Parts: sequence; structure tokens; C-alpha cells
Amino acid sequence: MSDLRQDPMFREIVRAQLSRRAVLRGAGGLGAAAALAACGTGDTGSTTSKPSPTVKDKSATEKIVRWANWPLYLDYDEDTKKYPTLEAFQQETGIKATYAEDIDDNDSYYGKVQGQLKNGDDIGKDVITLTDWMAGRLIRQGYVQKLDKANIPNAKNLNAKLQDVDFDPGREHSLTWQSGYAGIGYRKDKVGRELKTIEDLWAPDLKGKIVVLSEMRDTIGLLMLSQGVDISEKFSEDDFMKGVDELQKQVDSGQIRQVKGNSYVDDLISGNALACIGWSGDILATRFTEEDDNYTFTLPESGGTLWSDNLMVPIASPHKANAEKLFDYYYRPDVAAQVAAYVNYICPVDGAQAEMEKIDKSLAESPLIFPTAADLEKVHVFRSLSSDEEISYNEAFQKVIGN
Repeated sequence: MSDLRQDPMFREIVRAQLSRRAVLRGAGGLGAAAALAACGTGDTGSTTSKPSPTVKDKSATEKIVRWANWPLYLDYDEDTKKYPTLEAFQQETGIKATYAEDIDDNDSYYGKVQGQLKNGDDIGKDVITLTDWMAGRLIRQGYVQKLDKANIPNAKNLNAKLQDVDFDPGREHSLTWQSGYAGIGYRKDKVGRELKTIEDLWAPDLKGKIVVLSEMRDTIGLLMLSQGVDISEKFSEDDFMKGVDELQKQVDSGQIRQVKGNSYVDDLISGNALACIGWSGDILATRFTEEDDNYTFTLPESGGTLWSDNLMVPIASPHKANAEKLFDYYYRPDVAAQVAAYVNYICPVDGAQAEMEKIDKSLAESPLIFPTAADLEKVHVFRSLSSDEEISYNEAFQKVIGN
């Protein structure tokens, strides 16, 4: 097929993706993962009493599935105003799928449904898509159902390094939807050299031209890695605070222009910033929309982080079997490739890369969608945080960034 990047509609779709990160990351932040292996799960909520797990599944008689996801996180056709892969799922299975971009932030969505989940009530969704740390919270609180893998044979296509994560050992309650890196993004033509380390961001000629993420686990995680701390292992409060101190130093000196959410991309495009701590999908999407290969993303030599979002079935969903059919469908390599071609984040489905070659060979060759073994060696877990750690660490971080 022809290169999708030359399609104006495709470029507009990808441009729209850039706004997605602001809502995707949200105020609660994201856990990182080591070599796609074990995603962090900070828990700010106490474990509650578990609701009754006895739910009658009506999938055999009620051919519906209701899915809550983040904005711009599924392939979409601007002409038909429909989701092509979801349309195909409905035609193949006879299951009517209701899809809603209901999740703007992990914490706010949790706040909206937590009361119903605690009571064991149906929240009106059969599939929810939440980030590692929040997924871990719901699993621990008993708010999601255990999956029947017999209904999801394609789950075998989940990348081997994602099959056993610390927040859901054995993947009994969740499957990865998409993932992405945090690392260094920059304008290669404007900087005039490669940026390989976090310390490279502190060069005198870049003063006032650096933006970093307002996501604690990514920004502080990268700073801690640069200081020799393994964020996937047990680290001390002093280790964390040294990362905060470095951020404070660079903010106070004016080296860092701003600590921002997704709008950091606008700074790169305008030239107000030349480099950043940013997200891989953003930089790749900007390269496409601006038609400029000078937009570069790299994992620092000291290591990067990786986030993931996860598919789960709420505790009182009466259509669990239908949800599992949906999971199985999206774990087909050909379907996963279609989604990845739209969202441009790391695809968790083995076999999708070969299918992507039929869509766009350049995307099939992108290590930001299909990671290399070398890159996987360079990403690390931001370990699970206790409730006390989550509160104190977030307070220290927010104090620096002025929130």
C-alpha cells in the first residue's frame, strides 16, 4: 500500500493525537515498566472490602459490549465517523459494540465509578482501559473480574515480556492495550548534535530551551536513572529527593523553560523549546505531521521509562464473555497492526509487525512502535509505591512544578 503519511487525512488524524497525551497522562501519572516486563503501580487509595464476584453473564442472550477508552486511542475514519476495526468486529461476531471516549484521567474516572464498583454495581461498561498503576489498584481492590483465557486464545500473542507484570501476576485480570516510552525529544537541526544523556539537556546553549513532563514517574524517573538509581528496585526517599533536587536546580537556574503536560509539543514546533523530556508517540506523530525528520526521540544512555494502558472487565459487567471476544479480536496481529498504524504507540501483540508491512513499511520498521531488543534493555520499571510514598513524593514533585 502507499505510504499513509502522504495522505492529508492521515496527517490530520495524527495531528489530533498530539492533544490526546494531555488527557491520557492525567494528573495521577503513569507507572513505567522494565523491558516491557513489570509496570509500576503507585496506589494512593486504601484497599476496600471486595464486592461480590457473583455476576450472571448475559453474553449469550445480550449480544452487546460497552467499552470505555481514552480519546483518540482507536483507529477512526473521519469520512464515515466510525471505527473500522470495531465495525469489523461487530460484523464478524454479531456483538453490538458501544464505544465511548469516557476516560480523560485515571483519577477522575476512578472517582466517577469507584462508588459503584465498591458496591458491586454495573458501571455501564464491560471494558475499561486504565494505566498500570490504576489497573493495579482496581485489581487489588477486587473491582475487576478474572479473565477466562479459554475465551481469549489470541492472548498467546501478548509479548512474552508483558505476560507477567507485578500489578497482575500471570495476567489473570488484564491485557495490555498500548504502551509508550518517555525519553529525550529534540529538534536535531536546531540543536546541531545528538542528545544522548539527560546531562546533555543541561548544556549552556540550551538554557531556557528545555521543557520537561509534568508526569512525576517519567521526569523524576529519568533524572533518578541518570543519577545511577535503579527505579525498578527498592530505592530510598533520599534517592527520590535527589531527583527532585536536580529538577529544582534546573528550574531555578532557568535551564528548564517549563514543566508541562502535552503542550510541550507546541513548544518544540514553535521553537520556544529545542529539546525535552517527552513521550515517544508524540515525537513520532510530530515528525509525521510536520513532515520533518529532524524531530528525534531517543532513550537516554542511562535508561528510559515505559508506560502501558490495560484492558479489564469491571466487577459487575454482565457481558464478560463478550468482552473477552473483543480482547481476542484485538489480539489478532492484523487487527493490532491497524490500530498501531493509527495510534503510533508500542504495539504489545506479537505478529503485528509483519502485518504492519502490508500497511506501511516505514511504520513496521519504527522502533517506537515495534521495540528493538537493545531498546528493551534500556527501559526500566518505576517500582510500585506505597500509599505514604505516593503522597509524599507527589507533594515534593508538585511543589517544584508549582501545582
